[in-house]
Amino acid sequence: MGMTMTEKILAASSGRESVRPGEIVLAECDLMMGHDVTAPPAINEFRKTGAAKVKDPDRIVLVNDHFVPNKDIMSAALAKAMREFAREQGIKKYFEVGRSGVCHALLPEEGLVSPGDVVIGADSHTCTHGAMGAFATGVGSTDLAAAWATGKIWLKTPETMAFDISGAPSKWAFGKDVILKIIGMIGVDGARYRAMEFRGPGVAAMSIYDRLTMANMAIEAGAKNGIFEADEKTAEYLAGTPARKGKIYASDADAVFADVVKVDIEGMEPVVACPSLPENVKPVRELKGVKIDQSFVGSCTNGWLPDLRLAASVIKGKKVHPEVRMIVIPATQRIYRAAMAEGLLDIFAEAGAAVSVPTCGPCLGGHMGVLAEGEVAVSTTNRNFIGRMGHVKSLVYLSNPAVAAASAIAGEIVHPEDIM
Repeated sequence: MGMTMTEKILAASSGRESVRPGEIVLAECDLMMGHDVTAPPAINEFRKTGAAKVKDPDRIVLVNDHFVPNKDIMSAALAKAMREFAREQGIKKYFEVGRSGVCHALLPEEGLVSPGDVVIGADSHTCTHGAMGAFATGVGSTDLAAAWATGKIWLKTPETMAFDISGAPSKWAFGKDVILKIIGMIGVDGARYRAMEFRGPGVAAMSIYDRLTMANMAIEAGAKNGIFEADEKTAEYLAGTPARKGKIYASDADAVFADVVKVDIEGMEPVVACPSLPENVKPVRELKGVKIDQSFVGSCTNGWLPDLRLAASVIKGKKVHPEVRMIVIPATQRIYRAAMAEGLLDIFAEAGAAVSVPTCGPCLGGHMGVLAEGEVAVSTTNRNFIGRMGHVKSLVYLSNPAVAAASAIAGEIVHPEDIM
């Protein structure tokens, strides 16, 4: 009996010839990531293990991204604890403010993830890195501490769901719309503790950035991980980074899948996830007339350079609605500089949008765009739970960058075509 991609990676990393869903493995970690919110508690737990030194500092990544630049004394203390731990342990892959970015965009950009890797991170959206053909999943800070000490992670092998994607979407629909459609089809627990394997001709035509966005939001369907088979587009992206060659895995023809879901995206129009679940998906045209107070373009889901180009193409020569604030945050410092060199930041500023340095801030309701009671936002982020971006009585609609930009101009949720 054959194995899926996820099963093959977990078998190889645990020194086994094969694994089956439900089996426990002790997998060797290729990369272990923490950030300014989750690393400090992991550091505290690491101290309790009695280990003086981490197993392998070269496999650890520490990123300042959530509350940076530090918004208060408490967040400054968290960053300081992580900074000091990096120095103490000789961790070279420590990314400081000004040389950093949102962790899930920064890791692939820096070439830290390769096909076939096992990547864990103390952040639920670590599943993003499955776009590189890796097994990537979020863990708790305690599990991260144990992995720092041993270099290994205890995992239960997940079942795999295959998503056969066919067709090509319309001009204004992208990977964000495809993953929202899928979550709308199966629900926020439809892939609970399963691997979501994305495949088919629709996937082959997608950019690496669409794949990163889709893998990022696998967790919004409850998945353990999202994964794409590495191909020439993966190789082309990684060729511009210091990434290792890695090993490309493909699911066997006789692999057993828990479910196979057919997803037809031919001519698909943009969709929006309405409050307060990512599964509450509707076509954007059904939401015309929904007034907004804030539009946000950024995050690990849609803060890539192509996302900024897309939003800028919609907003160029226009003005943000006088009753709306638009916030744009490039996902990394490198993306920020590239956007600046291309004149994108000037387009946003001319339109009346605010542009920030890389941070996760607004996505988790941390800072740089927190919502007040009763406010409504359209956002390119990945999660719209009650209170996610601010007050529990605020509302968040999830969209692609073109819809977010168009809505900022109109003052209400609209299809990009309506303002072009």
